[in-house]
Amino acid sequence: MWHLKLFALLMIYLLLLGQVDGSPIPELSSTKRRLRRMTPFWRGVSLRPIGASCRDDSECVTRLCRKRRCSLSVAQE
Repeated sequence: MWHLKLFALLMIYLLLLGQVDGSPIPELSSTKRRLRRMTPFWRGVSLRPIGASCRDDSECVTRLCRKRRCSLSVAQE
């Protein structure tokens, strides 16, 4: 008889554990998160050399991003 009680308690425990595990966690998306801005120092330090991949002109040392690469000149052969 005590086996059935132990089995029932174990099943209730597992059921409650599953409920706790499945509960939603409140997200921080309700509050708008502000993106960090780089200071001029870090912007200068993080500039990419010629030939490195880039997304826009502000990422390159030469300030020229052509065909997703930091370029030395405007017209690239």
